[in-house]
Amino acid sequence: MTATEAQLASTVLMIRPVRFEANPLTAESNAFMAAMSADAEEQQRAALEGFEAVVAALEAAGVNVVAIDDTAEPHTPDSVFPNNWISFHADGTVVLYPMQAENRRTERRLDVLDVLSEQHGFQVGEVIDLSHHESDGHYLESTGSLVLDRQNRVAYACLSSRTHLDPLGDFAQRLDYEIVAFDAVDRDGKPIYHTNVLMSIGERFAVVCAAAIPDPAQREAVLSRLAASGRQVVELSYDQLEAFAGNLLELRAADGARVVALSEQALDALTPEQRALLEANGRIAVADIAAIEASAGGSVRCMLAEVHLPLLPGSTESV
Repeated sequence: MTATEAQLASTVLMIRPVRFEANPLTAESNAFMAAMSADAEEQQRAALEGFEAVVAALEAAGVNVVAIDDTAEPHTPDSVFPNNWISFHADGTVVLYPMQAENRRTERRLDVLDVLSEQHGFQVGEVIDLSHHESDGHYLESTGSLVLDRQNRVAYACLSSRTHLDPLGDFAQRLDYEIVAFDAVDRDGKPIYHTNVLMSIGERFAVVCAAAIPDPAQREAVLSRLAASGRQVVELSYDQLEAFAGNLLELRAADGARVVALSEQALDALTPEQRALLEANGRIAVADIAAIEASAGGSVRCMLAEVHLPLLPGSTESV
């Protein structure tokens, strides 16, 4: 890969839930999931309501959303989180990733690439499929496991049952990324399942719960590498981590403005100073997705797969 890549995408892929439900196969590794008493039909209704709220907030802020309906069969209860199985890159490369939960592996849909190309004018080049690592019990769940500094080609990854070194090395070699790997735990000492609930990297700032990195050398390596990129580093507390304040994503509106997308719970958890920093940086796109956060253990960033693909010649799609 040689194409220069912007940090921020102006288009995101979202998958509209059809049979959303708390997934028992992900509960063991995801401490952010809460017990849900609602039946499956009510969970789906609440998730769909939250999904449409995110779409509306992003579009109102000027971000282009490609929303594709999930399929009823096979049952993919976590399909609302496409950022765990696919990533898109500026030279047209698409990467497919190995997933830990068996019932999440069928979320990988190549027809999504056809929709992006044929209906939205994006150019799809090489497809790199890393899913073969599943046969060895090794996983790397895309931009859940990887928080990418695309401008400097650095990938941050906290190791867990969903993020392993072998596919990390494969990704780094194939896409020419430097890897900053580290361990991170919640306040009870349990490994944090995905890096993107711990940290996020925007164009001019980065947020990170440094307290969740117990090893002082690893913590310093992460903080110093972020600072070396020239970004303002905003540290989060455990309370803010648990409210998904680290699970935000900065995007680019069609008019060039920066947009920070996050949940209502996450925004409410920020201090006045942190919130002022985000508001000074650009527009805020916020939605109430409490039902998704509680039952699936993920927030707004998890719902967004940034489309960094180039446009086909003659295409007028806003990116």
